[in-house]
Amino acid sequence: MPRPLWTGAISFGLVTIPVKVVSATQDHSIHFRQVHLEDLGRVRTKKVCELDGEALSQDEIGKGYERPGGETVPITDEELDQMPLPTAKAIEIVAFVDADSIDPIRISDSYYLATDGQVAAKPYTLLRRALERSDKVAIAKFAWHNRERLGLLRVREGAIVLHSMRWPDEIRNPSSLAPRKVEVDEDEIERAVQLTDTMALDSISQFRDAYRDALEELLTAKSEGKELPEPAEDGEPEQGQVLDLMAALNASVAAAKESRESGGGEATVHEMRPRKKAAPSKKTAPSKKTAAQKTGGKKTAAAKKTTAKRTAKKRSAS
Repeated sequence: MPRPLWTGAISFGLVTIPVKVVSATQDHSIHFRQVHLEDLGRVRTKKVCELDGEALSQDEIGKGYERPGGETVPITDEELDQMPLPTAKAIEIVAFVDADSIDPIRISDSYYLATDGQVAAKPYTLLRRALERSDKVAIAKFAWHNRERLGLLRVREGAIVLHSMRWPDEIRNPSSLAPRKVEVDEDEIERAVQLTDTMALDSISQFRDAYRDALEELLTAKSEGKELPEPAEDGEPEQGQVLDLMAALNASVAAAKESRESGGGEATVHEMRPRKKAAPSKKTAPSKKTAAQKTGGKKTAAAKKTTAKRTAKKRSAS
């Protein structure tokens, strides 16, 4: 496991559970550096004071809060640490709620809580079993990086997980983004539900980051001087189709069933485009056959014209 990010205790009524916080996730994304194209030297970002133009080291940089009028108020880490915050070194459980009542949009980063010493083993196990038996999650307050946060505690494979949560006033209201009112047939709803049932999975553990796999293959080929992988065929989406929602749903259900029965992995639902008039087809370059036909047509017309002239001359001569 990685090194602890924070140490403190879970406050559970009069029970105290010493814990260490470690990250529950790890970033497998491939990160790039900015380099000078001529010699591949690394390009670094310097921290420069905008008043005197000097580059600063980290020990010369502090915190400051800019007030609405433009005045900057300096603040030190010591002053922040001395603030009277009861949750400074504690994850204080304040309530237990049903897991279904938590909107996933409020959940942010995730961390595992590990016991800090043998004395924490029994109360840790007690809280874990209480959460499992009650089918509830715990809502807690804790302070981290000089601010108080809201958290959610739940059990995952025998370990207690801490999810950092956003405060209610940090979630934007999406009502203005809702589409205008439209009529949806009951048959369409039933068919859509059938599609969700057909595409249902017990687990999503089989999904992989295909982009990262392809990027690793590309970087390996370049570093070893091998031929680069062939680019994937980019199928052009059909434009200008009039959308038949029920037909699209029926086709999606059929495709999902076929994929599931053939063991082809997860089903794919194609994007359904808005209704619009069909665009006129683009003119394409004539094929060789077409050009030959046109040339032959021109020759035939010229021959007929020549024959007509000869006939006219013979008549006038006679």
